[in-house]
Amino acid sequence: MGGSNRNMRLRIHRGTREIGGNCVEIEAGGSRLLVDLGRPLWADPEEMIGLPSVPGLATGDDPTLVGLVLSHPHMDHYGLIGQVHASVPVFIGEAANRILEEAAFFSRAGVRLRPQGFLRHRKPMSIGPFRVTPFLNDHSAYDAYSLLIEAEGKSMFYTGDFRGHGRKGNIFEELLRLPPENVDVMLLEGTHIKPEGAPAHGHQSESELEHACIEHFEGTEGLVLAMFSAQNIDRLVTLYRAALQAGRDMVVDLYTARIAVATGNPNIPQPGFDRLRVFVPQNQRVRVKRSGRFDLVESIRDCRIFPNELESLRSRLVMTFRMSMAENLERAGCLEGARAVWSLWTGYLEEESSQALLDFLKQHGIPMEALHTSGHAGIEDLQRLVDAINPGYIVPMHSEAASRFKEFFKNVRPKDDGEWWEV
Repeated sequence: MGGSNRNMRLRIHRGTREIGGNCVEIEAGGSRLLVDLGRPLWADPEEMIGLPSVPGLATGDDPTLVGLVLSHPHMDHYGLIGQVHASVPVFIGEAANRILEEAAFFSRAGVRLRPQGFLRHRKPMSIGPFRVTPFLNDHSAYDAYSLLIEAEGKSMFYTGDFRGHGRKGNIFEELLRLPPENVDVMLLEGTHIKPEGAPAHGHQSESELEHACIEHFEGTEGLVLAMFSAQNIDRLVTLYRAALQAGRDMVVDLYTARIAVATGNPNIPQPGFDRLRVFVPQNQRVRVKRSGRFDLVESIRDCRIFPNELESLRSRLVMTFRMSMAENLERAGCLEGARAVWSLWTGYLEEESSQALLDFLKQHGIPMEALHTSGHAGIEDLQRLVDAINPGYIVPMHSEAASRFKEFFKNVRPKDDGEWWEV
C-alpha cells in the first residue's frame, strides 16, 4: 500500500466527478475500511460493473481489509455488494438491512446481506483501528447515515446523502446543534451543486408537497395512479396523508406494504392503518405461489383489495402504480377519469425505460403531473452543515460540479478518483 501506516489516508474510488457510485477507502494503523460500494447511475441495468481496485474485496484474502460500511440502502451506495467476498465484514443500519431483505424477495436485483454489526444513531463502534460513529440522516432512503470515522488521532466526516427538508428534518437540526467536533476533513455530497448553466431547483418540504398532492387528488375525477419508490418512506407518508385529507383511501401493492413493515416503525403507514388497502398484482401473486410464501398474503387479508373492486371505487382511491400493474388495471376497467402523479426524479422520464409508461398513459388518455421533492440538500443546507461542523477542509463528492464547490465553501480541496491523500 505504501506510505506510513501510522497516519490516516483516504482515496475515493468513485464519486469525485459524478453523482452516485460512491466508494471511499480509508487506511490507518495497517488496516483498511471501505465506505459504500455503489453502482454508478450511468450504468445500464444489465451492465456488468467491476469492483474498484481494493485488495481483498473480491477474494477475501487480505486481512488488512477490516470491513465495509454501507451508509444507506440506495443502489448508488451499495449496488456492487453482490461481488464482494462473503468473508468481508459488512455493516449497515438494522432497518436498512431488513428493507434490503424484503426487497430481495420481490426483485432479482435485490441482495441479502449478513451484517457483522448494525449502525445506530450516535453510537460509536470499533472496526479494527477505526472508531465509527453513525449520525442518522434526513434522506429519501430510510435508515440512512452520515459517518464520523476516527483513527490515528485524525477524523473524517462522510456526509453520505442527506437533506433538511424531509420528514426527519429535526434530525438534521440536531446535527447542526450537536455536531461532531474537531473534524479534519469532510467528504461533502453536492448533488445540487450543478455545472455552470444547469437549471437550479428549489426544494419544497414534504409537508408542502403533501398540500400539492391534496389539491391534485381533490381535482381528480377517477383513480389517482401514484408513481414513487416503495423505499422512499417519507413519500409513502406524504401520499397517505394527502389521500386521507382528500377523502380517499391509499392502495399500495404487496411490495410497498412489506417495505413499510420492514422499517420496524409502527408510525409508518402499513397494513392495519385506517383506510390503507393492499393490492396484490398478478406478478406478485405468481411470486408468492412459486415461493410458497402464502404468509405474505395472509398478513394483509383484512385490508386486501381485489381487482373487481377497483372500478366502483376508483374515484375514492390513490393507488401505487408501476408498469408491471398496467395489464391488471386494464382488465379491471378502472382507468376512466384517472390521473397520474410522478413522484420521482423527472430525469427518469427521459430514459428509454420510461417509454412504455408514457405510451400507456397516452393510450388511456391519462394526464400526468410531476409532484416531487429531492432527497438531497440544497446549497443553503449544505452551507449550514459546513458552518456547524467547521471541518479543516472539504472534499467534494457525489456531484457533477466539484469545481464549483469553491464558490460556496472555504477550504475546498477537490480530489480525483483513485488518488490517495493523507489527512
